[in-house]
Amino acid sequence: METRILADADTVAREAARLIAAEARAAVAARGRFVVAFSGGRTPWQMLRLLAGEDLPWAAVHVVQVDERVAPAGDPDRNLTHLHESLLVRAPLPAANLHAMPVEDNDLDAAAGRYARTLEQVAGAPPVLDLVHLGLGPDGHTASLVPGDPVLELNDRDVATTGVYQNRRRMTLTYPALGRARRILWLVTGADKAPVLPRLLAADRSIPAGRVRQDTALLLAETAAATQCPAAGLS
Repeated sequence: METRILADADTVAREAARLIAAEARAAVAARGRFVVAFSGGRTPWQMLRLLAGEDLPWAAVHVVQVDERVAPAGDPDRNLTHLHESLLVRAPLPAANLHAMPVEDNDLDAAAGRYARTLEQVAGAPPVLDLVHLGLGPDGHTASLVPGDPVLELNDRDVATTGVYQNRRRMTLTYPALGRARRILWLVTGADKAPVLPRLLAADRSIPAGRVRQDTALLLAETAAATQCPAAGLS
């Protein structure tokens, strides 16, 4: 995994926005569209606000979700709520190009299957996402792939629903969907991530994040998160 250690979370957000914009322009030039999957988090919302100011071919950009909490529309726990506030009200992304996970449905498993079909419509069958943004939890989770959940062992579907984690069920992309991505972009900020970041870099399969494919991955981390990475140098 390519790794860049940056001074602080603001710098991580700026660099991530710049990189995503460059990937978007290249993908549209090469294939006519850019399909990007976003996770949640404070630094990512800042990244999205910066991305909204970039000169992009927005009509050819499709945004999908890495994961989502099962909660009502507009709930502050929803990643979609922050996607709207950080990106959609700021950038000329066509409304039809945002593909939200249907977590308000009563039958969540059927909804997950329907979202998998949505991914096929925008990214091919099987879907190949151009870029997936991931974060890292202090417990080693990424997306909503959390320790001990049966979803970790699924290899026959791209979208699944989890058990309860931090008081919410979730819908998430699975390892097969992540593994086909052309590019993985990790954003890791916060001192609470310092103990687990070396395990991600070592591809430690005892944590969910360590099982994500690394050969297409770029990690942007702030110094506070990299204090236990001996080889980490400031970029």
